[in-house]
Amino acid sequence: MSHADRFSAIDHAHMARALQLAARGLYTTSPNPRVGCVIVRDGHVVGEGWHERAGTPHAEIHALKAAANAARGATVYVTLEPCSHHGRTPPCAEALVNAGVGRVVAAMTDPNPLVAGGGISMLTLAGIEAEVGLLEAAARALNPGFVSRMTRGRPWVRLKTASTLDGKTALANGASQWITGEAARADVQRLRARACAILTGSGTVLADNPRMNVRDFDIGRQPLRVVVDSALRTPADAAILPALVACHHAEPGARAALEQAGAEVVELPGADGRVDLAALLALLAQRGINELHVEAGAALNGALIEAGLVDEWVAYVAPMAVGDVARGLFDHPPLVALADAARFKFSDVRRIGCDLRLTLLPA
Repeated sequence: MSHADRFSAIDHAHMARALQLAARGLYTTSPNPRVGCVIVRDGHVVGEGWHERAGTPHAEIHALKAAANAARGATVYVTLEPCSHHGRTPPCAEALVNAGVGRVVAAMTDPNPLVAGGGISMLTLAGIEAEVGLLEAAARALNPGFVSRMTRGRPWVRLKTASTLDGKTALANGASQWITGEAARADVQRLRARACAILTGSGTVLADNPRMNVRDFDIGRQPLRVVVDSALRTPADAAILPALVACHHAEPGARAALEQAGAEVVELPGADGRVDLAALLALLAQRGINELHVEAGAALNGALIEAGLVDEWVAYVAPMAVGDVARGLFDHPPLVALADAARFKFSDVRRIGCDLRLTLLPA
């Protein structure tokens, strides 16, 4: 039987609402997934909830509290399989069993290999009808970083670029303020706000001294800032500090100065005197980083593309041309055949103010 046959139009409507609730945690749940829950009894919504931030009750607990006794025999719609393990909070599957619910519909199983299916098993063993797979694609799209960290051991890497129509990020003299308009820059703040960490390279730090923080959203946290700095050139008074600074080899004096300024320095030696980017992503995943937002120069952009580590590319394009000698988007060894080019497919194209925003996924 297909998913379409298994779930009714009413099921679809309630799960769509649960996804809407989950999205309210877009900026705040890190490192946890964004989850929403709707409880329905006799055709009426008796409880709703969403996960607000790590360490606070999960979506199901909020919804059960709102439903109170009306949860008995009710149908629960939740965007992620209820947890079955004791973390910072007790298992939600247990709470649903104790509340005496009649049916649970989850959009997707928990991608954590240690948990996957455990919540559903707990419910089924208790005699509760449990089903998975309603609006799964939408549920996965809400948590690309959590899914990536659990299944691949690395964050979802979202590369942001801003360029002219002829693919340039700055003039030959380095002038780049402002290629894109105010609306596009505000949109970038939204991307930063949903990320767990923001990555840049030492070239950008030295040229622009950026803060790389979230300014327009009061999300109650700042993403971790990360600098790829092979030769440890980041000055101790850089605006981006405190940050995690990944280098190839740390000279003791430079390390001490940065550590005194609040940086954490890690050595991740890769080939050709460069930082091992795959090792950096694995380290970030171990620290609970789901979505990694990249705003960097051509060197780091090119290295990430070359290593096949970009999961999503958000390209803001301004309707202007500045000519060939201006600075490009990607430093890359010259290709001898077009077949060797990194290829992407458009997943979304829209106007943001007077600029274009292209969202691309690897082809």
